[in-house]
Amino acid sequence: MKHLMVAIFFLSSLTGFSQREKSSVLVGQMAPKFSAIDQNGNLINSQDILNNEELIVVFYRGEWCPYCNKHLKLLEDHVADFKKAGARLVAITPEIPVSISKTVEKTKAEYSILYDKDAMIMKAYGVDFRLPEKLQEKYKEYGIDLTKSNGNSDQMLPVPATYVIGKDGIVKYFQYDPDYKNRSTPKEILMHL
Repeated sequence: MKHLMVAIFFLSSLTGFSQREKSSVLVGQMAPKFSAIDQNGNLINSQDILNNEELIVVFYRGEWCPYCNKHLKLLEDHVADFKKAGARLVAITPEIPVSISKTVEKTKAEYSILYDKDAMIMKAYGVDFRLPEKLQEKYKEYGIDLTKSNGNSDQMLPVPATYVIGKDGIVKYFQYDPDYKNRSTPKEILMHL
């Protein structure tokens, strides 16, 4: 297990070379609208949420990523705080529902986790990148097969990112960093609600 964690750490650090340095959606801009199916089979529409609440959108890579799981669990621990502040959290991933189920098992997430079929939401937010071929093979050596977990051969992943969107649809805060270890904190999110 220790060797797998070291391998994931090493491999994940290399992916930064193919990622955009900056998000294409910034504070003060209108957030792209989206709809997708969550882990419970519900159609989640961003505009429906914004009609009543602010929206926290978190992009994560996959259930195989220990940093993603740690972050998603931390956010789960603060869902009540977000709700009290008038916001709803959703997470977005390129993983197919079977893989999302594994994420839910690991993180105990009760908020909606959306399957971003064909990476349409990731592309709209500009957080998408294609894993380089050399790293695809390295990932497979360590048991990480994006074709299997994402259900396609696109090899697309998101830069882990967080957006806080006001009820008016305008981005109030975002955290985007090609260094996969840097993630938003509940405190930072709450400061912008």
